[in-house]
Amino acid sequence: MRNRWGILAILFVVRLTIAFQFQSVAAVAPLLQQSFGVGLADIGILIGLYFTPGIVLALPGGAIGRTLGDKPTTIVALLLMTAGSLVMATTDVWGWQMAGRLASGAGGVLLTVQLTKMGTDWFAGKEIATAMAVFVNSWPAGVAISLLVLPAIGTAYGAGAVFLVTGALTATGIVLIIFYQAPPGATASAAGSGRLDPLALLAVIVAGAIWGLYNIGFAMIFSFGPSLLVERGWSIAAAGSAISLVMWLSVISVPSGGYLADRTKRPFVVAIAASLVVAGLLAWLTRSDAVIAILVLGGLIGGLPAGPIMSLAARVLAPETRAIGMGVFYTLFYAAMMLGPAVAGRLAKSAGTAAVALDLGALTVLACPPLMWLFERVVAVRHRRARS
Repeated sequence: MRNRWGILAILFVVRLTIAFQFQSVAAVAPLLQQSFGVGLADIGILIGLYFTPGIVLALPGGAIGRTLGDKPTTIVALLLMTAGSLVMATTDVWGWQMAGRLASGAGGVLLTVQLTKMGTDWFAGKEIATAMAVFVNSWPAGVAISLLVLPAIGTAYGAGAVFLVTGALTATGIVLIIFYQAPPGATASAAGSGRLDPLALLAVIVAGAIWGLYNIGFAMIFSFGPSLLVERGWSIAAAGSAISLVMWLSVISVPSGGYLADRTKRPFVVAIAASLVVAGLLAWLTRSDAVIAILVLGGLIGGLPAGPIMSLAARVLAPETRAIGMGVFYTLFYAAMMLGPAVAGRLAKSAGTAAVALDLGALTVLACPPLMWLFERVVAVRHRRARS
């Protein structure tokens, strides 16, 4: 297959399995609390464990992909994800639940880094914001599907059945990835030095921090939003369906944001304006009964910054530095996503309500616009030095 949009479709579906697996814990969190006798703090830790391997694996994951190649790395990653789901499906010991979650997360790290590099290979300099927006859209799509499907499966058959379904889905990704082909010349262009210059490294670090902080805020909606609504008297299924509105509408807003960024050539205006609105909506959700209206607005606006933010790293990464650069980018992302849910869970436990988690999310989203300004300054300095 040599059509880049066809390749993007394959990458989209394979990456969707990561979102589906990640959300499997939050989707049945009340069931896990009942089955294992754990609280919100423990659920927060279990959610965050999925991203813990990213702190140590994201950077070497880029090097692994550079050494082994695209297909072998993605297949190994999908096998790890499948194995982790099977462990969680077959154990009634909380410690083994955590071990299975870590194994799944390790596979998810390798897969995320490699798929992002593969997508950038095909679209660098060619509708990159739009392509990255479509690519990122696999996350809300996967989460939305899981919120609709997994609570019903869990209620009918138990949490173990939920993890069996996620394992089966990741296994199908192995079949799909067989059809992937690298773009012409990608192997040759990637054969040079993989070393990042200092300013490019700084820019990638800032871009990764932006992506991590924004995703903490957005993740609070679907990680702790269902628990917040259950606190207000909603059923598990109704809460999951309501929160899924954000994800389904994000399927529209994420590519729209990428398209707007490419068409207007003002990605930062799109990203900053949307970030400010999303922060306000997160804070409003915990203080209002207009739940559906807020969730609809969150879905329509919350996805707009995704494409512009995900395209940041591509501005400073050459083909030979993409594998390592994406490893750095995702190291920051995973560090943020490991700490975010864990801290939010602790705060929710102390306060006795999941509302605190969404307030934390509002603060992390507010931190993104200043970092976007910093990224622009770093890139501007790098360009001036390159011309001099």
